[in-house]
Amino acid sequence: MLQNIRVVLVNTSHPGNIGATARAMKNMGLSELVLVDPRSFPSAEADARASGADDILAAARVVATLEEAIVGCSLVMGTSARDRHIPWPLLDPRECGVQAVEQAGQGGRVALVFGREYAGLTNEELQRCRFHVHIPADPAFSSLNLAAAVQVLTYEVRMAWLATQSLPTRPEKPEGKAEEGESVTADELELFYAHLESTLVEIGFLDPERPRYLMSRLRRLYGRSSIDRQEMNILRGILTETQATARGLPHKRRDK
Repeated sequence: MLQNIRVVLVNTSHPGNIGATARAMKNMGLSELVLVDPRSFPSAEADARASGADDILAAARVVATLEEAIVGCSLVMGTSARDRHIPWPLLDPRECGVQAVEQAGQGGRVALVFGREYAGLTNEELQRCRFHVHIPADPAFSSLNLAAAVQVLTYEVRMAWLATQSLPTRPEKPEGKAEEGESVTADELELFYAHLESTLVEIGFLDPERPRYLMSRLRRLYGRSSIDRQEMNILRGILTETQATARGLPHKRRDK
């Protein structure tokens, strides 16, 4: 179950934090680390701070963008310390751990995303996340070291996982068969949002010169819905037929 949960670090400045993150992950039984455009990696400082978690560093993947880092994930949660213009579903670390383990236990892949040491995640990056996670530190001194934040969340993941060990094991789904209710992945959602935006522009509902917060609000709306694959197919079909109408093209009849 824990192998389905990855830690993603975005644009990390200090390689020591990468090593300390690997150590925190290994302490809690996690092994998949993805680095988005790190400033310095591989690094002797990262190796030194890993303190025995060298295998996690050796297996770490380096990618150019957050979108690449969360491909295949059906649940993405990003850490955020600041209030945002548009409220987003917010979890504390304990709730984050429960959500991660529940999704991983159903066979889904989960990403825990951490931002830059100096500025965290951008608003655009946070919009790629279904939930934001806030660590309720003392407001008088609320700035956490990156690896410390990783340790907090991975600890809660492990506690949630340990709590499941007394429960019956879920039956595995047949290999290669998509069950009804199976969540879509983050990259599939991004394709849907791009399709939705292009359709809204085409029918004149969205002005690309003055988009305001329309797509952000729609992302929040659909993010709350936990869309499954069958529902996604329906939504994409509606968008395709909407575009066909706008272009005066013939329709494909879908009788059920």
